[in-house]
Amino acid sequence: MNAAPASQAAGTLAGRRVFDTESGIVGRGAREGAKLFRDWFAELSQLAERGEGAAYCFVMGNMNEVLRTFDMPVVFPEINSLQTAVRRVSEEYLREAEDYGYSPDICGYVKVDFATQLLGGKHPMARIPKPMLAVTTNACNTYFKWVEIWERMHGTIVSVIDVPAERANHTRSPRGSEEYKNELAYIVGQVKDLIATCERLTGKKFDIDKFRMHLKYANEMSLAWRDILKLNERTPAAFNVLTDGLVYLGMSNGFRATETGAKFFKDLLEEMTFRSQNGIGPLMKVDGKDVEADQRFRLGFIGVPCYPIFRGFNEFFTDWGGTFVTSAYLTFASGGTGMGFEYDLNNPIESLAEGTLETVRDTIANLIFETPEIETRLAQYNLDGIVYHSVKSCRTISSGLADRRHHAAERLGISTLFLESDVVDPRSVAKAQMKNRADAFFEGMIARKQKKQTAPAIVGAAQ
Repeated sequence: MNAAPASQAAGTLAGRRVFDTESGIVGRGAREGAKLFRDWFAELSQLAERGEGAAYCFVMGNMNEVLRTFDMPVVFPEINSLQTAVRRVSEEYLREAEDYGYSPDICGYVKVDFATQLLGGKHPMARIPKPMLAVTTNACNTYFKWVEIWERMHGTIVSVIDVPAERANHTRSPRGSEEYKNELAYIVGQVKDLIATCERLTGKKFDIDKFRMHLKYANEMSLAWRDILKLNERTPAAFNVLTDGLVYLGMSNGFRATETGAKFFKDLLEEMTFRSQNGIGPLMKVDGKDVEADQRFRLGFIGVPCYPIFRGFNEFFTDWGGTFVTSAYLTFASGGTGMGFEYDLNNPIESLAEGTLETVRDTIANLIFETPEIETRLAQYNLDGIVYHSVKSCRTISSGLADRRHHAAERLGISTLFLESDVVDPRSVAKAQMKNRADAFFEGMIARKQKKQTAPAIVGAAQ
């Protein structure tokens, strides 16, 4: 597909270019991604109406490549849960689970999913089919207790991929070592067990050539996603990782290892390359039109977004000209897609096991040991500030964030902001307080920039 010319801008508004995102290359990724997700949920509804089940897996360490080989429909409970918050109905699901006996302070995703199961799959986007198979890894400590709920409620068959990880920071086995080979063999055995389970459930024999095809699609997605993320190192950034990026993140999970997903990311790379080459950054709505957003401040984001006030949360920053150009979330929640691991199609099962080992243990290390991923790429993305968002119902991702923020501010001398709310629970969101903190954050960055600008003049005058 040929890229449209830069002149496709449909005029200007307040000195900023206006774009028609209903057609053409600019806005194509968001447009097509939204459509594909609507279609995906519609297919889930059809499954539920026919009384058929699906394979449930999680965004971190999912086995889409195997599941797609057996033509198994896939459900991501985290995506379902966050969508209830975006659609502003999560509180009724949370209360349903808490009335049943679940504590207010446990993972909100789990409670929303449990309520969804209690309500027969009722969901604002679709009717969710029951889990006939659940696939989990140890990427998150909550996953194990989560799948036990499905076992009790539905008699779901569970397949666990246990990935060896570091017991202390910087102690992982090096590639090629004897320990690494043993860890890899351990995962290969578990992948083969999952394949055997899928054969029993579906009555289909494992097709190694079809498996290779899905690995090929996964490779194409991963390499394109890696290049897309890298484009935001340039100024202006091509997209806002907190808004546009989450549409693409959903695609990287829901359509991983599929021909549709591979094509989407190839097209998305074309769009983002075009935007980067023509200085077209993220867009925002002004008087009902899509115009270029200001990019006065380049920001990094660490944590999980605040979905109950998703648009408003982003506006805390865009109203000041802040754009999120990089986020740890787009890496660890992409199931490893953003890490750019490429499968060896000549050794498909072993390569899938190696990709799982590399991506999951990297995710675990980043979560448990607070590896300073964004902080070490500060200059790479030319960041003006970093926002740390702690989630009240997820101690796994939030423990240590306050100390990490303090360390970054002292050691790197960068502006930082610490916010705390929740991923799905609107009762834990203090919007006015969060906005006040965001305003102070930008006022501090403005003062810092002004100080840097005036410092040379003061030195010159003194001489």
